[in-house]
Amino acid sequence: MAKLLAGGFLPAVWLPDEQTRILRRRISARAQLVRQRTRAKNQVHATLIRNLKGKPPVSDLFGVRGRRWLAAQELPADEQETVAACLRQIAFLDRELALVERALAEQVLASTEMRRLLTLPGVNFVTAAALLAAIGEIGRFPSARQLVSYLGLDPRVTQSGCEPARHGRISKQGPGETRHVLVEAAWHAARAPGPLRAFHQRVAARRGGNIATVAVARKLAVIAWHMLSRGKDYAFARPSLTREKLRRLELITGAERQKRKRIGVFATKEQHDLDKQLAAQAELAYLRLAQDWQPATKGTGAAPGRASRRPSSGQAARQETAPPPAL
Repeated sequence: MAKLLAGGFLPAVWLPDEQTRILRRRISARAQLVRQRTRAKNQVHATLIRNLKGKPPVSDLFGVRGRRWLAAQELPADEQETVAACLRQIAFLDRELALVERALAEQVLASTEMRRLLTLPGVNFVTAAALLAAIGEIGRFPSARQLVSYLGLDPRVTQSGCEPARHGRISKQGPGETRHVLVEAAWHAARAPGPLRAFHQRVAARRGGNIATVAVARKLAVIAWHMLSRGKDYAFARPSLTREKLRRLELITGAERQKRKRIGVFATKEQHDLDKQLAAQAELAYLRLAQDWQPATKGTGAAPGRASRRPSSGQAARQETAPPPAL
């Protein structure tokens, strides 16, 4: 094997640098803390269900109003001890999570690549850090398809003999935490105006909402590969939201808050409206592009403004007239 390696017949294994290893350890530590906190919260909910307390009247049981309602409930002595122990554990885990997230925020602010990923809709600093921790160096993925396969977002293909290939569920290979945060980011991106929402609606109409969300997660991975490979921000980014993301990171790292400002970002309502209008234009342009490239009816040539699946007269079918602008 040493001779094969010296002759260049064995591919070398990529090893992450120290910063990537630190980022991976912090992402893993945060995921473990979140799972422990979720387990403690589920124990509190189970205690309420055992004692027939019904659904809490608040959305967040562990917020200020939720804890006030929880303290007013009459429970047996042993159940009260269980709830108190869980609340102490949740408070401890919240403090540990704050320390880990502060270290992650400092790394994100110091990295140009992770700041660039923040321009994607639905992507926060945890998603950007987890994605870059899994990627390491973008140059080791020659194509976006290889990155998607590495993250386990590629569908499995089953084929036997001359039978047609059948596509099943995603492979779920590779880092599970990165795939999990990408799906969460896709869930948020599918509800914000822009091309990704139009893509989600188009896939959901054929395959359902869950499959469409995973498809958006795969699309986010593909876009991230192009952004990191070319060194460019997201083309349809909303500048006001990106500034808010960066300001939140500064507050996590200990920046001073400004009086009478929620997060201290000077973005007016007019700027937010302009960003929404720009995203709506991009969404409309994507819808027109998808409609324009739908295959025409079988046996007919290319209709004006559409592309045919089969070329006409031995040449590729082209649009006869250019489509009108989006606005």
